[in-house]
Amino acid sequence: MGANGIIPFLWANLEEMVGELGRILEWHRARSRPLSDELVSRATSMPPCRGFAKALSGEGLAVIAEIKRRSPSAGDIWPDLDPADVAVSYERGGAKCLSVLTDSEFFGGSPGDLLAARSAVGLPVLRKDFVVSEIDIYESRAMGADCVLLIVAAIAPEELRHYLSLAAELGMDALVEVHEPGEVEVALDAGASLIGVNQRDLRSFRVEESWAAKLASELPDGVLKVAESGIRGPKQARELAEAGYDAILVGESLLKSEDPQRAVARLCEVGQGVSG
Repeated sequence: MGANGIIPFLWANLEEMVGELGRILEWHRARSRPLSDELVSRATSMPPCRGFAKALSGEGLAVIAEIKRRSPSAGDIWPDLDPADVAVSYERGGAKCLSVLTDSEFFGGSPGDLLAARSAVGLPVLRKDFVVSEIDIYESRAMGADCVLLIVAAIAPEELRHYLSLAAELGMDALVEVHEPGEVEVALDAGASLIGVNQRDLRSFRVEESWAAKLASELPDGVLKVAESGIRGPKQARELAEAGYDAILVGESLLKSEDPQRAVARLCEVGQGVSG
């Protein structure tokens, strides 16, 4: 079934979507504003990106280490963290990329967190936020992001295709996030080559820890595969590597650990021992 056949199931009631994702998207849409020539100029004049997808494409399981202060599901995680210090710890631990929350209302982040983290290390950085318009893509590049997050459940298929194209024009990679088989098909139809399976259902914020492994067979060869959420340590990392994932995106368990650098290193040790 092509994307057009899936639209009635996934997007017909997007504007009436209930739950956490609907509430977050409503907040972001209400604050969207017109695209300015000044922002376009800043975004298109940025230095080259660092290559997010390329950093994940080596042997073994790569770690994308996340920086976030709080979340709707966990509450406060590390409200007063120093993003530069955390980024350095992650890099020293062996992380291949960073993910930085810039949403202020629900995650306590800011563009300043991304700027500080990226300036402190040499790693590529994903801007973790909720893209609802073109301006979000341009803003991501203007603040220095090397990759942008596109959530299939949050945008229509034609928007996904357009945002993928726009990100590529600006030199960025795009992590296309899915949670169920129908969304995988939409992502592939749109041309996504970097797909993240979120084990957290963004409508309810519940985590299904075995979900990414179950969905792995839906992702074809040639697509970089990222597992997200519910990864608490080496055991889960090993299971996901054996299921065929190229990378894992981990935040909460690292930030709550006594030593984030060591916590990342333990995950990277799994990556060295298992071929994805």
